[in-house]
Amino acid sequence: MAVLGRATRPENRYLLACCSFEQGQFTEAENALLGGEDIDDQDALDNVPAGAAGLYLLGRVCRRGSRRQQAVACFVKSLEIDPFMWSAYEQLCELGANIEASGFFGVANYFNNTGQRIRDVDEDFPVNPEDDDRRFGMEEDRYEDNNAPMEGLDLYSTTLWHLKNEVELSYLARQATDFDKLSREAWVVAGNCFSLQKEHDTALAFFQRVRMYCSKLLTRHEYVANEDFEKAVNCYRHAIRTDPRHYNAWYGLGTIYYRQEKFEFAEYHFKRALEINPRSSLLHCFLGMVLHATHKFDEALDTLAIAAELQPLNPQARFQRANVLITQQRFEEALAELRIVKNFAPRESSVHFMMGKVAKKLGRTEEAMKYFTSALYFHPKDNNLIKVAIDKINEPDLDDDDRM
Repeated sequence: MAVLGRATRPENRYLLACCSFEQGQFTEAENALLGGEDIDDQDALDNVPAGAAGLYLLGRVCRRGSRRQQAVACFVKSLEIDPFMWSAYEQLCELGANIEASGFFGVANYFNNTGQRIRDVDEDFPVNPEDDDRRFGMEEDRYEDNNAPMEGLDLYSTTLWHLKNEVELSYLARQATDFDKLSREAWVVAGNCFSLQKEHDTALAFFQRVRMYCSKLLTRHEYVANEDFEKAVNCYRHAIRTDPRHYNAWYGLGTIYYRQEKFEFAEYHFKRALEINPRSSLLHCFLGMVLHATHKFDEALDTLAIAAELQPLNPQARFQRANVLITQQRFEEALAELRIVKNFAPRESSVHFMMGKVAKKLGRTEEAMKYFTSALYFHPKDNNLIKVAIDKINEPDLDDDDRM
């Protein structure tokens, strides 16, 4: 308590209040929660640390001091923030307060108005990367509306990482480290910033400072980025032992085994992940790629069709379907899929190149040349493969593998 007495951070103030309450030092507990402000001031209640839990504790302090009206106000405020704070409602009932339960439990303001709902949804129902724009809007609103400057910055920075927004992420890292360079949020933000700049060793150093759940997940991803698969696999397996329904761990193991061409293991892990999150277009897409690699072509096409249906704006699923169709020498169908992909990614060189290869297979030399020229235009660097294809456009393909 002597150490906590000098602390100013909200979480430390709440911890000090808990210790003081357990020791029967109710005045000290109240001072720690209110920070010297008057309890009758509405702003003071809004600034109580730990949200609903802090207000519940403050209500208990007031009740011990026989201040019924103030205790009721604290318990009511606690329920407004978190309608699942059942103990606060029990306290209200014991105090004889005329409180209608449906007024609190009918609408879960906890999940609509606080930053915690983002963290809960993110952990229990992981967001697919293709939903990053929607996730960014939720995180940005929470970040701008939040009264606690550091709360949720780790999740906000992870969203910026998915969006590859290097400028905004660098600015956020500077803000976070300037405000509190010793906080876990600042370390996660800085780690994400270095990760986006491909400085994975530095990113790992930041993530390893943090022992919270989400940073452990980020650490595993950095091991994968560094191709340190052994450490990454150990981390993912530990996560599964801790929580068998850890969607990201099953998915992470699947991607590692896919990169190592251990396709049977990859298929098993992707299917386990799909049992947890069957609405993930990304998972169906990866599973389809694994099935393609193991020559289960019809099953791969069906799986990739589900991926495209779940996320119509995700061109990767259709691109992989075209790959499977090319392997089956169903070139007309493959070209139709690639035309749809081109509408989504008109400047993607690999799409134009593949369309040129398919057109050549169909004997449409002029059309193939048009696609190859477009591919060269959109990817002028490292274009030897495209130039070779143009030079040999009138020669038959000698390679046995039709995948592109």
